[in-house]
Parts: sequence; C-alpha cells; structure tokens
Amino acid sequence: MKTVRLLALSLAALLAAGCSEPPPPKTEEIRLVRVLKLGPIERTRTVEYPGDVRARYETRLGFRVPGKILERLVEVGSKVRAGQPIARLDARDLALAAMSARAQVAQAEADKTLAAADLARFRELRAKNFISQAELERRQSLYDTAAARLDAARAQARQAGNQTGYALLAADTAGVITAIEAEAGQVVGAGQTVARLARPGDREIAIAVPESQRDLVVGASEFTITLNALGGRSWSGRLREVSPAADPATRTYGARISIAQAGDEVELGMSARVTARFAARDSRFELPVAALYSKGDTPKVWLVDSGGTVRLQPVKTGGLAGAHVLIDSGLKPGDTVVIAGAQMLHAGERVRLLGEK
Repeated sequence: MKTVRLLALSLAALLAAGCSEPPPPKTEEIRLVRVLKLGPIERTRTVEYPGDVRARYETRLGFRVPGKILERLVEVGSKVRAGQPIARLDARDLALAAMSARAQVAQAEADKTLAAADLARFRELRAKNFISQAELERRQSLYDTAAARLDAARAQARQAGNQTGYALLAADTAGVITAIEAEAGQVVGAGQTVARLARPGDREIAIAVPESQRDLVVGASEFTITLNALGGRSWSGRLREVSPAADPATRTYGARISIAQAGDEVELGMSARVTARFAARDSRFELPVAALYSKGDTPKVWLVDSGGTVRLQPVKTGGLAGAHVLIDSGLKPGDTVVIAGAQMLHAGERVRLLGEK
C-alpha cells in the first residue's frame, strides 16, 4: 500500500513538471573588441652623410704662362687680399723674349723710316716724270708693308711684356688659401692649378651620395647640419646642387648643401655630418602582436565587416618592429582589424566596437 502511494506521488510530480512553461532562450552575447582601421602609412626616414665645409665660390689659381716655380709665397690657410702675390716663376726666359720683341720693334721702325724716305724721293722723281707710275706704286707698297710690320712688332712686344708680368701669380680677390697643388722647383704648364682660393661669403657642405640614394637626397624635405668641432649645435641646410654624373672612381654623386646663417665660427675644412629627412609612403602595415590569430601554420587576423561580424584573413608577416609586427601583404587601407582579444573570437561572430553604444 505504501509503495502504491509513492508511485502516485511521483506520477503527480512528473505531470506537474510537464505542465510548467519552458525556460526563456539564452540571449546572444555580443563581444566588445578593440579595433584599428588601416590607412596609408607615411614614414619619415633619415639618412646621414659625412662631409666637410667648403666655400660657395672656390677659384683654382694658375699661371698664364709655363715655367719653373721659383718660390711659393703663401701657405694653406693663409688669408690673402686682392692682388697679393701667391707664387712666382723664373722669368729670365720671359725677359729675354720681351727684349727680343723690343729689338724687333726697333728694326721695324728703321725699315719704316727707310721706306718713307724712299717713297718721298720717288714721288719727286715721278713729278719730274723720271720714273713710271708703276714704280711709284711699288715704293708705296713697300712703305705700307714696313708700317704694318712695325705695328705687328709693337703688338708682339706688348704681349711679351705682359707675359713677363704673368710670371707673378696674384690673388684675384680676397679669400683663404685652401690647398697648394704645386711647389717651388716644379715646372708647370699654363693654366695648371697652383693653389685654390676660397672666396669669403657663403659656406656649404660637400658630400658624396651613393647611386642608390641620389633620388632620396633630391626629394628630401629637410637637411640638418652638425659640425664635429661645434658639438651641441646644428644648422638647417638647403640642397644647392647635385652632380649630373657619378664620379668614375667612387661611383658617387657630389652634392653641395648650403648652410643657412653660417657665422664666422663655421670655418673652412671642418668635418660635418648632414642628415637628410624625407617622407616615404610604405605599403606595409604595423599591427600589435596581439592582433595575430596564432592557430594553424598561416598567420591570420580578424577583420570586422560592415555588418559587425568577424572573419579570418590570412596575412604575410615581415618581421617585428618593437612591439608590433609588420604585415607585408593580405591587408589594404580601409580594413578594420581586431587588435585585442583575437584568440577569443569565432568566425561569423558579431562584435561591438569599443566606443559604440
């Protein structure tokens, strides 16, 4: 009897449970994620070049006549004024040439005087009809030739006199001697460089640019100059010129960087460093390491589409840059990438972006 009563109570409990309402469906949980929207990356790169301080205008001084240098009158670093002697040639041969030219002038003057006297006598004879007109014209021609020869001799004498003066090499303008390229006792040709003279005024830095970086220097937006002898200071610079041809020995392009507001403390010959800055558009993206989805052999990231759901996107990495990983391919500007919580997501899951209500 007792057993029957227990079965009845159990049946009543089951019927009561069957008549109760089903539990409400579980609401979908929308995960909150932090994202990064990709855009074009502008990077600022810097390249540094060694150089030295040069004058904006530098003159190569040389004799206008060949000869043997008798003495050199300046040293490297000497400050010279306009007209100051730099070097002197042995002028004995030039003096002899000038003496010979003067002798030729005297001879030509004598020939002209004789031709003039003959012409006067023959004019008198022609007036008395003792000679023909042709003979008189011949005497006139001899006189004209002697006069022309005298003019030529005088011009050669002046030239020889000038060449005697060319034996002394003088500075055209005031400046500083930056190099000596010939010494006393050396035989030099006309125009051969003996010394280099830097004119006062603008200063600039001479640098050598490798072939692969020539376009970078031409397109640089900013130049900063530092001098090893003047630590803690810097000057802004401006690209003045780049050689159109590479040096055949070094395969580098010579460039000149003008120094803005260079004072007297910027001396010629000082060693310098030029830092060129330029903006470079990079096709790679940088993402936090936590953005990578590490399951599987191929690295992936989660992309959020316009509907708020996520999907996996395979990417190709290009190494680390500090706390970030470089993405070489697989992404494009405008993509929205999950950068935190990537390991907790599932494909097709709806997410809510940080900052959205």
